[in-house]
Amino acid sequence: MSKLIKGIGASSGIAIAKAFKLENPDLTVERKSVDNTDEEVSKLDLAIEQSKKELKVIQETAKQEMGDDKAAIFEAHLLVLSDPELVDSVKDKIKSENINAESAMDDVSSMFITMFESMDNEYMKERAADIRDVSRRVLGHLLGVQTASLASINEEVIIIGEDLTPSDTAQLNRNYVKGFATDIGGRTSHSAIMSRSLEIPAVVGTKEATTQIEAGVLVIVDGIEGTVIVNPTDAEVSEYEAKREGFEAQKREWAKLVNEKTLSKDGHHVELAANIGTPNDLEGVINNGAEAIGLYRTEFLYMGRNELPSEDEQFEAYKTVVEKMEGKPVVIRTLDIGGDKELPYLELPKEMNPFLGYRAIRLCLEEQDIFRTQLRALLRASHYGNLKIMFPMIATLEELREAKAILNDEKEKLKANGVEVSETIEVGMMVEIPSTAVIADIFAKEVDFFSIGTNDLIQYTMAADRMNEQVSYLYQPYNPAVLRLVSSVIKAAHQEGKWAGMCGEMAGDEIAIPLLLGLGLDEFSMSATSILPARTLIAKLSKQELENIANEALMLSTATEVEELVKTKVLK
Repeated sequence: MSKLIKGIGASSGIAIAKAFKLENPDLTVERKSVDNTDEEVSKLDLAIEQSKKELKVIQETAKQEMGDDKAAIFEAHLLVLSDPELVDSVKDKIKSENINAESAMDDVSSMFITMFESMDNEYMKERAADIRDVSRRVLGHLLGVQTASLASINEEVIIIGEDLTPSDTAQLNRNYVKGFATDIGGRTSHSAIMSRSLEIPAVVGTKEATTQIEAGVLVIVDGIEGTVIVNPTDAEVSEYEAKREGFEAQKREWAKLVNEKTLSKDGHHVELAANIGTPNDLEGVINNGAEAIGLYRTEFLYMGRNELPSEDEQFEAYKTVVEKMEGKPVVIRTLDIGGDKELPYLELPKEMNPFLGYRAIRLCLEEQDIFRTQLRALLRASHYGNLKIMFPMIATLEELREAKAILNDEKEKLKANGVEVSETIEVGMMVEIPSTAVIADIFAKEVDFFSIGTNDLIQYTMAADRMNEQVSYLYQPYNPAVLRLVSSVIKAAHQEGKWAGMCGEMAGDEIAIPLLLGLGLDEFSMSATSILPARTLIAKLSKQELENIANEALMLSTATEVEELVKTKVLK
């Protein structure tokens, strides 16, 4: 009898093959007192050197299989092995406590892993995965334990494991590894990101794949729905084979639209843009036919390091992005730190409710040295392409005016020093606070564009922390209260001849897209992999017809009623 396991669809597609259990080697560490600590330090140095050699080989393989941007993960791993904060801490522990190298390595790496895992921010949690991967490799050498090689797989399989490290994923051979399912992980975990690059169907965060699936049994991984079927019946196999063929046909249809403009059935053009975190994301943006970058999250430049990025370092990152987009719009958001995103080296105050606290533009207006450095880098990069600057978390008109004044001040200083700066930079703001949405007509007179940040706008409107499972039912993108705020922002922008975009998850949502098109949204910014499905959907929709449906949705009472309206009248 078949069994259904639910998880998170991390990489779309259907895979049907035998299960290959990824067994973790026994890296149990026995704590021992030692007399010769120098010998232990030498053992550690040797294990680190062996690990570096292996990582360089894996990095080369990853470059060939997945491209430079994904291989950059292993550059990060090599940096971890050279990080004095980690390595010196292990050596200090060996010497101060007279213990064996493997015990010191285990203690120190566990401390770092726990520290990163306790952070709310997904990006910082992924740094824990890096340290775990690297430390396991070093421990394997210290203990003389051979780690499993996925590169040796020579038959069609689906990998089942607690998690796949970046090193594991880089060794996957697409000819044989048809998919994978893991106990832990989310859509932003390394394994999920790399599975999308390899276009291998994946389901993560199942919690029970390793305990419920035996090696060698037939497994179906549905990365679209986020489900795994163990021991499927013949009828289920036939059903999913047909579903797989349908998905492959759909991908071929999407691919035809890569170089097309986004037009509705009645000829209305909207801009489909991509959200990115680093210049490494550009390959996916270009391959998926984005017409712009609607959100470049600059905080990733500041994270996973021990000090603030320099002006030149930031300038190079921004310049790379605007140049590679070849004149297409690039909206760059100024630093949005605070809330769930912390910088250890800034020593921000601990707050009872950081989401409503000292963050984003509030922090930047206080820490003007940080803000001005970033603005100078942005202004310098503006000369190389179509760069737009966006301020996050604006709550009052005074904040917007102060931010613009600082920007203009830095612009005049650069020009006085002979630095070339674009004279056509659009300056906009995110709308993510309900009070801002309510008086959007006032803000619209003083910006060039709005970008609606629905992830925060929804949680603030509904007074429901989106990270809290207890109140997750209140995170309602289709709630009429949210839709009315969105509608008023779009109208306010259009009344002043300005454009309105959206850069929250809602922009790529199948139910929301028809409503947003009907409400007149000009730019939809989403993850790169959502662009072609969104373009395909919009091509089937008539904006004129959707205007009435969107207005009808604004008059409904509940999110459920709105969802039902779209499903019955639009997506039928």
